[in-house]
Amino acid sequence: MTTTAMQEKIEELKRRRETVMLGGGADKLEKQRQSGKLTARERIDALVDPASFEENGLFAEHRATMFGMEGKSLPADGVVTGAASVGGRLIHLASQDFTVMGGAAGEVHSIKVAEVMQMALKTGSPFVFINDSGGARVQEGIDSLSGYGKVFYANVMLSGAVPQVSLICGPCAGGAAYSPALTDFIIQTRQAQMFITGPSVIKQVTGEVVTAEQLGGAEAHMVNSGVIHFIAENDRHAVALCQKLLSFLPNNNMEDPPQVQGDADVDPNPALEDMVPVDGKKGYDVRTVILKVVDFGDFLEVQSGFAQNIVIGFARVNGRTVGVIANQPAVMAGALDINASSKASRFIRFCNAFNISLLTFVDVPGFLPGVQQEHGGIIRHGAKMLFAYSAATVPKITVILRKCYGGAYLAMCGKDLGADRVFAWPTAEVAVMGAEGAAEIVFRKEIQEAEDKAARRKELIARYREAFSNPYVAAGRRLVDAVIEPALTRRHVARALEYLGTKRELRPPKKHGLMPL
Repeated sequence: MTTTAMQEKIEELKRRRETVMLGGGADKLEKQRQSGKLTARERIDALVDPASFEENGLFAEHRATMFGMEGKSLPADGVVTGAASVGGRLIHLASQDFTVMGGAAGEVHSIKVAEVMQMALKTGSPFVFINDSGGARVQEGIDSLSGYGKVFYANVMLSGAVPQVSLICGPCAGGAAYSPALTDFIIQTRQAQMFITGPSVIKQVTGEVVTAEQLGGAEAHMVNSGVIHFIAENDRHAVALCQKLLSFLPNNNMEDPPQVQGDADVDPNPALEDMVPVDGKKGYDVRTVILKVVDFGDFLEVQSGFAQNIVIGFARVNGRTVGVIANQPAVMAGALDINASSKASRFIRFCNAFNISLLTFVDVPGFLPGVQQEHGGIIRHGAKMLFAYSAATVPKITVILRKCYGGAYLAMCGKDLGADRVFAWPTAEVAVMGAEGAAEIVFRKEIQEAEDKAARRKELIARYREAFSNPYVAAGRRLVDAVIEPALTRRHVARALEYLGTKRELRPPKKHGLMPL
């Protein structure tokens, strides 16, 4: 082949590449931008390190021939796939192109996604899926459903092996919503909607009138369903959240999370002494405590709008990633209910799968009472926390701030559930129940027989509190390793994490345990 002939071939390649990279065309790309969204390729460029993206499947073509599909060109079959680096670390990713037939997923589209997921598994690298699709490509019928099945299967194969993050940047309807649901974290923009059955179907079947935003908007999924983990204001914010999230996580389950140059200051912090009221009836925001214990006050809260009576998220202590779980006394007094139990359990399981130490802050009056909770399955859901903490083999550090009552004491990683270190503040009350309730049971006869029942009740409550509602009884039983000054909490946690860095814990050989799902 002559030089001129080769140049002609190269020029043809360039033309073909430029055509495909235009997606659905310049007009549709501009329409996408005018709607406030980035294009599929712009999202990738914003996410990954400059010039690091290596695309595969650029010239992939569907093979459908019915319903007007024969000879119809769909650039890259509506999804951009490949590998890149984020913060210098390898990831694999897929980004759906809404300008190509609304990002509808057909057979080849889904095969491309499944194949890049398999590469993530082979290379031990996180997988990021940017969703912007109207759903299955109906013109391809069952072939499109088969494609979905391949993606779902790949999601499950990757689960617990490499981190999976979904970004919902546009519509994510029907079966397409189940792939994000199978991933570890979902980031949804305020412009996006995600649902199984749309408003028109709901109206047809039930007569109920609802908008797409009310049904599957970011607020609906954060506050009501608990499906998503982060709300992003727009595509660029979603990408930034994804970058920060990945910075806390290891590449795969065989590695430890990246250790960075952390805050080496573990000097006493007197500010912690005034954050938790001694009076157990007074609320406070537990996040103020968390921010004073972790590096640089940097805490990435997960599912901040769902089950707000418990707080979960990622932080670092002396450069080491930790997963934080904390009761929130500012909401429902920090009691554990159905949603809080499920929220915390899933997070604990993720951290354990990816070698992330668990740091638990406890101030819990118990499980939330009520007929609705009992009938809703609080026993089953609460048992998830017992299972998740007991099954976790990563370093587990528990700090008891104040109330620590009943079964919820165990559910928040008590010593008997495998906590490696349990620290208690002097304000901690470790007991079966609060002194008021306990006194009514233990001293019921004495109170009834007293002439001044109110005075006698007060006296006996104080007696019970002195005997049991303090950390020293638990410390005497070795259920608390140390009663510490609040100001020294960060120092004790940092040391514990350092000493437990080589922790190894063997479990009985079995296929898997049976979590009460």
